[in-house]
Amino acid sequence: MLHATNIHKAFGENKVLKGIDIEIKPGTITCLVGPSGTGKTTLLRALSVLDLPDQGTVTIDGESHSFPLKEGEVITPPYPQLTVVFQSLFLWPHLTLRENIMLPAGNIARDDIHADLDELITFFEMEHFIDNYPNQASLGQRQRVALARALMLNPKYILMDEITSSLDVEQIHKILTKLEMLKEKGIGIFLITHLLNFAKRAADNICFIDDGKIIESGPPSILQKPKTDRLKQFVSVVEAAS
Repeated sequence: MLHATNIHKAFGENKVLKGIDIEIKPGTITCLVGPSGTGKTTLLRALSVLDLPDQGTVTIDGESHSFPLKEGEVITPPYPQLTVVFQSLFLWPHLTLRENIMLPAGNIARDDIHADLDELITFFEMEHFIDNYPNQASLGQRQRVALARALMLNPKYILMDEITSSLDVEQIHKILTKLEMLKEKGIGIFLITHLLNFAKRAADNICFIDDGKIIESGPPSILQKPKTDRLKQFVSVVEAAS
């Protein structure tokens, strides 16, 4: 299990995370929703220990790290056991899309690695652009590549930031299908999304964050029958804008 307790993070005087408790169980999908600027990406980076929390504990399959670190203490990055797909994608511009996918998996010895690549290329319908460079691909195509790159590592936990933001309806459906397949394989998934209907369909658990705190969490039904006034207001605003 990926578990975090009492996570705090500030940037100067700006307190972004204010005591977050959250857990991502193997074989489940947890969706994080909330207004812009409320700490969603900061929380993702803290869970992956890319940005160390100022305070709190992050535990990955029984291995705990408490913050702030003691003097001289060093954390070994939890990769590829845990991997991240960022909204910014971070594709290398001088490599083809195929090479970008294979780069992180280059040090992993697996007999089926090329078969896995072929399966992902077919599943995400990337055959006609896989050997292009990033500047020759659309944003939606690059998003598919970034997700495939993460999946090549066969992670136990995958954290994703707005991976459907530039995809059309058919590709979003494919992402949902792939997420369900990953869940069945026992992978724990943490997903930031602004698409409430997607969250309702994909998630086992939904967490609503506002002003650096988890205001409400529970099954997808909380988006239909919120218990807190703040979540009611948020859902109402999103639905009115849809």
